[in-house]
Amino acid sequence: MSFQTLIFDLDGTLSDPALGVFRCMNFALASFGYHPRTEQEIKTRIGPPLEDTIAQFIECDDESQIRAMVKKYRERYGEFGYKENTLYPGIKEMLTALRSSNIAMGVCTSKFRPYAIKVLDHFELSEYFDFVSGPEFGMNKAQQLDLLLEAGTINENSLMIGDRAIDLSSAHQNGLSSAGVLWGFGSEEELLSESPRFIFEAPDQLAKTFANISPK
Repeated sequence: MSFQTLIFDLDGTLSDPALGVFRCMNFALASFGYHPRTEQEIKTRIGPPLEDTIAQFIECDDESQIRAMVKKYRERYGEFGYKENTLYPGIKEMLTALRSSNIAMGVCTSKFRPYAIKVLDHFELSEYFDFVSGPEFGMNKAQQLDLLLEAGTINENSLMIGDRAIDLSSAHQNGLSSAGVLWGFGSEEELLSESPRFIFEAPDQLAKTFANISPK
């Protein structure tokens, strides 16, 4: 089995953002007079676009309000939050093994692209990736993948790798194969509901599957 490109989600797949997301979300909520949320409440919503999560928490779909809160969230994230990520064990070793096999790799994340790059730079991972895709306001991951296909950055022989059902369903909407990882925020049941081609329990398992296979 070979793929031209491996596309990685960021949050919950390469790094654990929970602490920074928790602090930044409650910073944004408190700044606008909303009550704080528990760490568990926030963790369960890591993965989908930030504006969707904020809309759910404040039970409001007013775009101007949501934009203001996204801006407040990013105010703290850009200064402190991105440094509150933790790299999952084995990620750098996995990426090194994959890169040594000349497999093209990229990132497709629901995180604001400049901050995704900050996270990758913080962990010295940017060199492993050929592209980083982040959304415009209101854009979902399926639309991001569609744009990557349209631009020729990836083709249909690409594999989307992520820890949440939204990663897998977004791939399938674009005719791409998918792989779920179990070290992030999504349960095995959640991932299996989307019928991924692969389920990986650890980064070294993923590396062993693809590192010695040359792309077509």
